[in-house]
Amino acid sequence: MAALTRSQLVLLVALTLTWGINWPVMKVGVTGYPPLTFRTLSILMGLPVLALALRALKVPMTIPRQHWPELFRLSVFNMFFWHACIILAVQQLSSGRSAILGYTMPIFAALAGMALYGQRLNGRGWLGVGAAGLGVVLLLWHEFTGLAGNPAAVGLALLAAAAWGLGTQMLRRTAIPLPTLTLSLWMTVLTAGVMAILATVFEMDRWRMPSGPVAGAMAYNALIIFGFAHAAWFSLARDLPPTASTLSVMFIPVLGVFSGAWWLDEVLHWQDWAAVALMVVAIASVLWPSRSPLARAPGDPTHT
Repeated sequence: MAALTRSQLVLLVALTLTWGINWPVMKVGVTGYPPLTFRTLSILMGLPVLALALRALKVPMTIPRQHWPELFRLSVFNMFFWHACIILAVQQLSSGRSAILGYTMPIFAALAGMALYGQRLNGRGWLGVGAAGLGVVLLLWHEFTGLAGNPAAVGLALLAAAAWGLGTQMLRRTAIPLPTLTLSLWMTVLTAGVMAILATVFEMDRWRMPSGPVAGAMAYNALIIFGFAHAAWFSLARDLPPTASTLSVMFIPVLGVFSGAWWLDEVLHWQDWAAVALMVVAIASVLWPSRSPLARAPGDPTHT
C-alpha cells in the first residue's frame, strides 16, 4: 500500500504519542469547563506557535484568492466538524470511548473513497479496514450500555469521524499548489473563527477563568496539538494514500484508552489487549513493504 520514509515514520510516532495522550488531557480540560470555549482558547493560543514555525521555516504564509473556496471546503470537513463535535462528545463520554469513536474515521474514509472517488481496496486494504473495525468493536465491548445512555454524544463523535474521513480523501486530492504547513495554518485560522462564534453563541454565559488543570490542558493543546500535531497529520494525509494515512494512526485510540485507564482510572479488559493486536495488524496491512515486482525471478509467470 505505502512505504513510509524515515521522516514520515518519525512524524507518525510523534503524532501517535501526542494525540493519544491528548484524549485524557482533553477530558480534564472540559470537565466542569465549557467545551467549545476550551477548544477556542486552545486554538487561539496555538496559532502564534504555528505561525512562528512557518516563518522560521520560510514557508509561504499567503494563499491566492482563487484557492479560498477549496481551502474553506477542506476546513469544513477536516476541521470544523471534527473540533466542534468531538469536544462536545469528550465532555459527555469517557476519554477512551471518545477516542475509539473518533477513530472510526478510517472506516468512513474507506467508504468515502469507494463511494465518491471510485477507490478500490486490495486484499491488504480490506484486511486493514476489517482489523480496525473489529478492534473498535472490542474496545467498545464493555461500553455499549454506557454509550446507549449518551446517544447524542455518540452521534456527535461519529459525525466528527465521518466528516474527518471525507476530509482526508479531499486533502489527498487537493489542487492547491502550496505547502501543507500553509494549508494547516489557514485551516486553523478559519477554525478559530468558527469555534469562537459557537462558543460566544452557546457558552458566553458560562465563561470564566480556567482553573490550573484546565489551563494546563489548554497549554498542551495549544503548543503540542495545534502547534505541531495537526500540521504533522495534514502532511501524512496529503503525502500518503488515504487508506494508508488513516489506518497508520490507528494506534492512537489504543493509547487513548490505556492512558485514560492509567490517568483517569478507566477500567481495562481483555478485549482492550486483543484490540491492540488488531490495530497492529491494521497498521501493518498498509505500511508493511510489498514485494517489489522487480525482485521476482524472470521466469516467474507473474513477472512483468
